[in-house]
Amino acid sequence: MIQLPQGFVDSMASREPREDYLRLIDALASSESPVSVRLNRAKGADESLFDGAERVNWCDDGLYLATRPQFTLDPALHQGLYYVQDASSMAQKSAVALACSLMDISERSLRYLDACAAPGGKTTAAMSALPADAFVVANEFDPKRTSILIENLAKWGRPAVVTRGDASAVKGLDNFFDIVAADVPCSGEGMMRKDPKAVAQWSEGLIESCAARQLAIVESLWRALRPGGIMIYSTCTFNLAENEDIVAHLIADHDASALEIPELERCAITKADPGCNFPAYHFLPGVIRGEGLFIAMLRKPGDSDPAKPKAAKLKPAKGIEAPLTGDWVCVAEGNAVRAIPTAHADLTAAVAAAMHTVASGIELGEIKGRDFIPAQPLAMATDLRRDVYAEVEVDRDTALQYLRREAICLDSPAPRGIVLLTYRNRPLGFVKNLGNRANNLYPAQWRILSQIH
Repeated sequence: MIQLPQGFVDSMASREPREDYLRLIDALASSESPVSVRLNRAKGADESLFDGAERVNWCDDGLYLATRPQFTLDPALHQGLYYVQDASSMAQKSAVALACSLMDISERSLRYLDACAAPGGKTTAAMSALPADAFVVANEFDPKRTSILIENLAKWGRPAVVTRGDASAVKGLDNFFDIVAADVPCSGEGMMRKDPKAVAQWSEGLIESCAARQLAIVESLWRALRPGGIMIYSTCTFNLAENEDIVAHLIADHDASALEIPELERCAITKADPGCNFPAYHFLPGVIRGEGLFIAMLRKPGDSDPAKPKAAKLKPAKGIEAPLTGDWVCVAEGNAVRAIPTAHADLTAAVAAAMHTVASGIELGEIKGRDFIPAQPLAMATDLRRDVYAEVEVDRDTALQYLRREAICLDSPAPRGIVLLTYRNRPLGFVKNLGNRANNLYPAQWRILSQIH
């Protein structure tokens, strides 16, 4: 039983619909969080990965699991076949899918910015709803969280630009994006049954400071949104100051239009406070199976194409061809080589000129003397050409040895040189087979540490 802050309880008990908020209080104090995952269908993942799973109502890729497995010891997680995510947060996919349907884009790449992206759950959910050729920028303020964002996006297998900085970093990209997602830092009331820190830190003062910060963030991001573009605003908290009040500000001061999300209407998600005359949605534990979430969609007035990229160019690397399907330009950074979709080259350069870029496209590998050592993100890419590298299928034990970055021994028929290991016929990662042993090329910083099977 969690002892909730009395001020929080009193505030929620006064909200309408009262029955929903009383159920919320009871759920936060005495129930456990459900376990849920979201499938990566672009890699062929389906419901057969999990026995007895139930579908999340508002996300056709989302599944509730009956028990919590040892995710760390499941190779499929590391292959990017699914993402462990709270079911409420999967609403991002529904919101992005709706936003895309409202865009009249046929001859260019849709531009999407996730402004507060780490650890990557909402970005990967968006990727599953965006067109395959969408240009995705994922920004994170916290340097410590940027590395896990890069890892999770790489495992998901789609190209993206990862930037680091606060929301003001987009000031050089006015009117640049079609869709901006702002899952802003908040007081975290929705995490109270999962995170004791969320209970301990709660105060009226924290709410006020978070709301002020959120207002500054959305003001910066609104400038980056083109006329006619859509902002998806979300928090993991319940109070009015961080949710409805921010939406009301955008409507009043920027003439924004709040949009209904039919998928959430269908699922009877708790609506915005009755005192508000615009659509917005609260995911309340006890009412739905998931943690706390608030989400709203707002359209910027007007209608125009996004701003043209500033005159900046990527410098292609000579003599290197990306082992990927589609049209790519390879870029060298020292000895490291990345592949950028050709259609995104000027956009990538424009973002790099305005923001601190820490990763872009698909990391292909590194040139070492006469050798080219492929990188793990290449193995994870959904566009990887499966006819380029020799492949060797491994069992679960060998897959876990590989993921721990231990030495691997392949059977004698395995060819020497670079080999792509597969598990259940899906890419796992690269080794360099020397005959008597194979050098494990899995990234040291990604290795799993658990030794329990």
